[in-house]
Amino acid sequence: MDSRNDWKRVARTGAPSRSEKYGNERREIRDGNNSSRRPYTNSYNAAGSRGDNNADNYGNRMEDPNYNNDREDNSGYDSGYIDLNSAVDSVPGKKKRKRIVKETTGGAPIHKPYQKVVLKRKGPQKPPPPPLPPKKKLKPVAPLYPDVVFDKPVRLNRFIANTGLCSRREADEHIKEGLIKVNGKLITEMGVKVNPDDEVCYKDKALSNQRKIYLLLNKPKGFVTSVDEPQGKKIVMDLVRSACKERIYPVGRLDKMTTGVLLFTNDGDLSLKLTHPSNRMRKVYQVTLDKPLIEEDLDKLAQGIELEDGPIAFDSIAYTDFENKTQIGVEIHSGKNRIVRRIFESVGYKVIKLDRVYFAGLTRKGLKRGKWRFLSPEEVAFLKMMPS
Repeated sequence: MDSRNDWKRVARTGAPSRSEKYGNERREIRDGNNSSRRPYTNSYNAAGSRGDNNADNYGNRMEDPNYNNDREDNSGYDSGYIDLNSAVDSVPGKKKRKRIVKETTGGAPIHKPYQKVVLKRKGPQKPPPPPLPPKKKLKPVAPLYPDVVFDKPVRLNRFIANTGLCSRREADEHIKEGLIKVNGKLITEMGVKVNPDDEVCYKDKALSNQRKIYLLLNKPKGFVTSVDEPQGKKIVMDLVRSACKERIYPVGRLDKMTTGVLLFTNDGDLSLKLTHPSNRMRKVYQVTLDKPLIEEDLDKLAQGIELEDGPIAFDSIAYTDFENKTQIGVEIHSGKNRIVRRIFESVGYKVIKLDRVYFAGLTRKGLKRGKWRFLSPEEVAFLKMMPS
């Protein structure tokens, strides 16, 4: 009994241990003798082939679900049949295999993956939030223009026009009618001068210098260029009435069916400067005629014609589209009533559409029909610096 194993065999009198029992089987398998263990001739190895040798049978034993039941002792050793799906899913950090449900309908198996289940919330549902109110458009604010301040005596009609009540010509009419008082005294004479600190009243209502406003409108057709219209027609003041609190009025006139650039202000000096014929302020119109304009009539209009109120001529006239000779561009400085329409009618053409696209350096670019905007201080400075 020199070796330890021989000592165990003599000293121990009970049943053989697990190491002795299964160790002998392992040695027999290793040596090629498998007569003392149950053969696994009907088992299959992991690759699906029939196990024909002892090594394959030993490997298939781990996948046999009845292996633990055939053991002689009930030691609870659970290393027999292994569920491969559970084994993979139980490894921490290991990506789980996609489980597949197999159904047989008499033919090939049908593979169905898990279906997504949408869990609905129990109980009463919260009402949806109320819709947000629409954003209010901010009203345009007039920029700060340099106001005109008198530091010396000026004529009464100029003072009245500077208050924004009316133009100088209309102020002269109010003076003749006896509607103007200076320091409580009725004034009916023309050419009277007043000081900046004098009290001037119109119909017993004091006039004061207002903040200057300069506004540009892209006039649509169907509106009369007037401050007051007793017949109930649509007037241009309806389009700009909400622009400011100050009283403004149009500079010049556009007839009812003419569209385009129209300036509003309460600066009487600037209004007189832009409308006086001697200043020759440029006005450019886009004209649409009822028929093509022949070159002979074009030359005739460029040289000038005679109307009932005197001779008149365009400053320049040209075709805007050589393929469509009903489209004409004209430039004129005269401010007579319906002057462009009357000129074309005198040579046998009827104006279908008349649009003023340019007036004293101002254009309707970026301004939709019927919309208005305030002039920038730079534009106002440009108008005031124009030679008169």
